[in-house]
Amino acid sequence: MERVTVGPLDLSRIIYGMWRLKDGEDTSAAHVQAKVEACLSQGITTMDQADIYGDYGAEAVLGDAFRVAPGLRDKVELITKCDIVAPIGKYADKRVKYYDTTPAHIIGSVENSLQVMGTDRIDLLLIHRPDPLMDHHATGRALDGLVASGKVRAVGVSNFKLHDWSLLQSAMTMPLVTNQIEISVLAHEAFSNGDVAWMQERAIPPMAWSPLAGGALFGAEYAAVRDALEVIGAAQGVNTDAVAVAWLLAHPARIMPVLGTNDLSRIARLSDATKVVLGREDWFSIYTAALGHEVA
Repeated sequence: MERVTVGPLDLSRIIYGMWRLKDGEDTSAAHVQAKVEACLSQGITTMDQADIYGDYGAEAVLGDAFRVAPGLRDKVELITKCDIVAPIGKYADKRVKYYDTTPAHIIGSVENSLQVMGTDRIDLLLIHRPDPLMDHHATGRALDGLVASGKVRAVGVSNFKLHDWSLLQSAMTMPLVTNQIEISVLAHEAFSNGDVAWMQERAIPPMAWSPLAGGALFGAEYAAVRDALEVIGAAQGVNTDAVAVAWLLAHPARIMPVLGTNDLSRIARLSDATKVVLGREDWFSIYTAALGHEVA
């Protein structure tokens, strides 16, 4: 598995996403360990969490696995996110969903994540959503302080637009090292609106959430896209999912897809995308199908 340098971190090119970890039929420590081990066997060492995943319960599910298998934590790089407060789980008493980038909330979220996951450090902390009330000076100081404390090794953002990134970075000493945004065959706007180009220019590897478009590829309206993927998959002995992920991997910006599934057999095939070879015509055949017309 290819490795990608992200700030001070060395991460696997494909990341295992744990947003559905608590939703599986079997959330036992042994089963979660089996999922992580299935990733490790393919060289997928980077795990993506967030405090809100599983109604604020997915981090604890992973923590149970770390406690049962203490050596497991040191085999992975751990990403988590904070700032979304939704009226579910531990915030069930809240009247409305909102974002909180105050130092108290960020630091409290990190302390809670460390505790429930049973670890002394978070490799990469992401601010989950842009906060229209963010005091960038206060937020920046809090993030810098967390890195200085050793509790967080690096910081980044998720779903930020370029102006949101620049605002926060302007008040920080430490560099923001990535932006996790939606990119897929169907959500390809980042290739034309400047989001990917801006990061590529600065050698900042983007992370792509929902790289398989949340299953939407199987909708009847996307038959042409599915057909384009299937033709290439059939020729190379992989499924359409692998080709859709390979389409992102082929981009020179070093996009890092975040792939999540609770099915062990599917986890075992996550690295199939790295086996796919896409020529420029192959890439554009998929892009053309996604656009619904040839490029201008």
